[in-house]
Amino acid sequence: MKDKKILVSGASIAGPTLAYWLDRYGFEVTVIERAAVLRLGGQNIDVKGPAKEIALKMGILEEIRAHNTTEIGLRFVSSDNHTIAEFPSDSSMSMTQELEILRGDLVKILYDLTAKRVEYIFGDHIIDLIESENEVKVDFASGKKGVFDIVVIAEGIGSATRDLAFGGRPRFNYLGLYTAYLTILRNNSDSRWARWYNAPKGIVFMLRPDNYGKTRASVTFLAKENAYKDLSEADQKRALIDRIQGAGWESERLVNEIKESEDLYFERVSQVKTDKWTKGRVVITGDAAWCATPIAGKGTDLALAGAYILAGELYRAGNYEEAFRNYEKIMKPYVQECQKLPPGIPRIVYPESRVGVALLNQLIAIVGSKPVKWLMRVFSGDKKDNKKNRKKEIILPDYE
Repeated sequence: MKDKKILVSGASIAGPTLAYWLDRYGFEVTVIERAAVLRLGGQNIDVKGPAKEIALKMGILEEIRAHNTTEIGLRFVSSDNHTIAEFPSDSSMSMTQELEILRGDLVKILYDLTAKRVEYIFGDHIIDLIESENEVKVDFASGKKGVFDIVVIAEGIGSATRDLAFGGRPRFNYLGLYTAYLTILRNNSDSRWARWYNAPKGIVFMLRPDNYGKTRASVTFLAKENAYKDLSEADQKRALIDRIQGAGWESERLVNEIKESEDLYFERVSQVKTDKWTKGRVVITGDAAWCATPIAGKGTDLALAGAYILAGELYRAGNYEEAFRNYEKIMKPYVQECQKLPPGIPRIVYPESRVGVALLNQLIAIVGSKPVKWLMRVFSGDKKDNKKNRKKEIILPDYE
């Protein structure tokens, strides 16, 4: 393709992955990131399916493995920290995957892989896009200007650049939940098991080990869509503390940690529903285009697959219009499948009454019992047994 100069906005996971493949195919790539430095925070993510396949192609699979969070499985616990049921990482019922890595560690791996060959600009962002027949003129907040053949927006769910380029916000499918993430100090109750606790009033607490001697905590709960909208960080902390105080288990520990937290993330859980991913020479990818939410467990798969396919189609196609059409044709069915949630999810796992919590815990105990686990292995097989027979979620073209 003749259009070789590409600007990528966003240096999280999708952006650097895209930059790697574009550079490999001979494009001239610039990555711009609003934050002053790499944003290395975040919780556990897993690298599986298409993400694992792409990581292998990129030569970073063993480096990802070396940064494993050390998590060995999932335990559902009661208010007195008694284990209701446990699912090791090789169980089909466990959320723990073979390759668990912190979001920030994966971002750093991708950045280090590309930084010597791709231009990165931090602490700046796009404020205007003026497209002509042959190029896109870009104005930056710093006052600088640039001219590019194509602009790719690889930002998060709240992407301002996407809204600027497409003339408004996409549709958001709110799932009835707010979630908060933070890093806390490890204590004696923490281990290599992730722990899940359901509290009344539709609250789920989760504590997970990391590979830096700390614990990654999350609090997710039922709430109306605008209940905590546009709060300052101080107000977020107060609102979160009010919501969980007295909820039992390790809620008081989390109250104290929230007060001192320097990396708190607190936001609605919403999917992005966009009618189109392209406008002229501008295209979106990653969460800005299709956020499936952490509940789907497909964020990393979608980010790497979208970046790989977009870069490959730009390399293979005769022009950007053809490349964009092919990119949407391949990715949209996969995105739609990833955004589907089982009936009753997520509300069914967020009971509001004590009776509801007790019933859910009883069900989990039954599913986690030895006889039921044995039956599940017989009829569905564990993760290792299923690897050879598992149908691929998406067929990744071989662009080379």
